[in-house]
Amino acid sequence: MLPLFLLHFTSQRSRRQKRTVFNNHTIDMGAFSHLALIIVLLAVSSSVVLSCLPSDRAALLAFKSALHEPYLGIFNTWTGSDCCRNWYGVSCDPETHRVADINLRGESEDPIFQRAHRTGFMTGYISPAICGLTRLSSLTIADWKGITGQIPRCVTRLPFLRIIDLIGNQLSGEIPADIGRLHRLTVLNVADNNITGRIPGSLGNLSGLMHLDLRNNKISGPIPLNFGKLNMLSRALLSGNRLSGQIPSSIARIYRLADLDLSLNQLSGSIPASLGKMAVLATLNLDSNKLSGIVPASLFSSMISNLNLSKNSLAGGIPDVFGPRSYFTVLDLSYNNLKGPIPKSISEASYIGHLDLSHNHLCGRIPAGSPFDHLEASSFTYNDCLCGKPLRAC
Repeated sequence: MLPLFLLHFTSQRSRRQKRTVFNNHTIDMGAFSHLALIIVLLAVSSSVVLSCLPSDRAALLAFKSALHEPYLGIFNTWTGSDCCRNWYGVSCDPETHRVADINLRGESEDPIFQRAHRTGFMTGYISPAICGLTRLSSLTIADWKGITGQIPRCVTRLPFLRIIDLIGNQLSGEIPADIGRLHRLTVLNVADNNITGRIPGSLGNLSGLMHLDLRNNKISGPIPLNFGKLNMLSRALLSGNRLSGQIPSSIARIYRLADLDLSLNQLSGSIPASLGKMAVLATLNLDSNKLSGIVPASLFSSMISNLNLSKNSLAGGIPDVFGPRSYFTVLDLSYNNLKGPIPKSISEASYIGHLDLSHNHLCGRIPAGSPFDHLEASSFTYNDCLCGKPLRAC
């Protein structure tokens, strides 16, 4: 609808209508000018609607003011009134014209990086002003190496947020305790930072979370017991932290989980046998913890193809349960307290690419045939009394 002063203006014009003849056709000049005015007004109105919201632009500029990027000049593109157009790393919803995505990645194949012949380096912090972007769906500020400060707690009040990717910075502080409020979140990646504190219990409320990456931080405490509520999770990467306590058996209820990496922590207790019964679990890395007890037999007749249990305190024998379903690209049981012989059934495995049984207390003859005919001596060294190829003869 036109503003009142424009309606008045057009009505005044209509009272002074003029007519002219052009190519034998009479043209109502008043109506013509009226139509032209409406077209101009609609064009102006359309350009205003298609521009980003002033509050979104202000939030972006406040966010920018807390960061310093000295080499690439990516923020030099953040000029003009329309932040939805040609602002590097900013995308808007085509219908609402609200800022929907911030995608700033310091290791990129974008031409701006190629011309500079370098990866990105940025200092500063992530300003809470980012939370003024109330329709934000994706927040990626990754691999800038020099960004410090904390994750703004207010991000948990952004109801449309689906992706948080802050990998490769120097962020500190804790994961916001009420992260579980983000019911649309599918990706949470804060790997390679200095995050401390515990994994929030509210994380279990993220029923749509598919990718969780907390690697290489300083996160301590236990894995929440309700971790198994993450029904849609396909990758859980928690290695390189200070996690303690036991591996929750509830993890086995995550039907879609394909990749579980809990290595390089301080986890203790036994390995839940139920992990070997998971439908699609293909990678299980538990190395460099304080796990004890026996190795569950279920792990050797499962869908797991990359199994690393090295550098723990596992005891007992290697279960003699290998068969045609046993397919391993990697099977690493080194640096444990395993005893007894190498099971003969291991020759029945359909494939074993890399096998490492070194630094245990195994004894007896190394079975002949595959996969042992292509393994080196280093796969069997530092055991009590193993013999046979590729070691000394029995």
